[in-house]
Amino acid sequence: MSEIPSPPTGPPPSRREPDAPRALALPFVAVVAYTLRACLPAKRWFGVLLPCAGALLFGWLTQVNTLPAAESFADVAEHGLFRLILPLTCLVIGDAVLGADVRSGTFPLTWLSPVPFAVIVAGRWLGGWLVALVTIVPAMALAPLFAGVPGATGPMAVATAAGAAAYIALFLLVGVLVRRSAVWSLAIVLLGEWLLGTPLTGIAQLSPLWEAQQVFAGLWSDGDLLLRSGMASGGGSILRLVLISGFCLGLATWLLGRMRPIGGDD
Repeated sequence: MSEIPSPPTGPPPSRREPDAPRALALPFVAVVAYTLRACLPAKRWFGVLLPCAGALLFGWLTQVNTLPAAESFADVAEHGLFRLILPLTCLVIGDAVLGADVRSGTFPLTWLSPVPFAVIVAGRWLGGWLVALVTIVPAMALAPLFAGVPGATGPMAVATAAGAAAYIALFLLVGVLVRRSAVWSLAIVLLGEWLLGTPLTGIAQLSPLWEAQQVFAGLWSDGDLLLRSGMASGGGSILRLVLISGFCLGLATWLLGRMRPIGGDD
């Protein structure tokens, strides 16, 4: 009679533990992809591309000005590109990546998923910033070419990219704090940055609008036309925008863990 094989006496074969970075990378990529696909429908893209066309129009309008090209573009950049086009475009993007999702009632599906809140915040912010990098950044960078000031193209691209990163982080934070995030975000731009930030340098130092403008002023050869006393410029303003972005994203992550999303009201 054949012998019955005895069970193995050694230790059981070890199961490979999932790689922690890879376990976080997969949900992060999924959150970014979802942000690009679901949070930015066609009507949102229209709201993003329309101001981009406005940026090119502002650049072209400097051609009809009798002032020197650099001086004329500096005026348009300050009052048109940085005060109007950049914040309003980023408001559309920043509200779309989270605030609109909360209002529609679909965000609880993401909130209840087994994905760390930091991954949700970072993924949605990156998705919004990627949209800005392929829309408003090229449009703002092309505006100097339309104005006949090609030397301002690079500085404008850097300033817009840094400003958009801070703006989207700020508007994402607003989306966590309040349900009517679009209204509150617009109030921050109009009352905080335009009304109070214009005369008060202390508030302007916390403003993505003014810091982005000072990035441009510090990097452009004719940036003395836009330099504001009492504020950093160039690389110093980029650092401040990075700090603003990090603070907003960190606070949004902390608040998201204490958030209780409910059904939509739109």
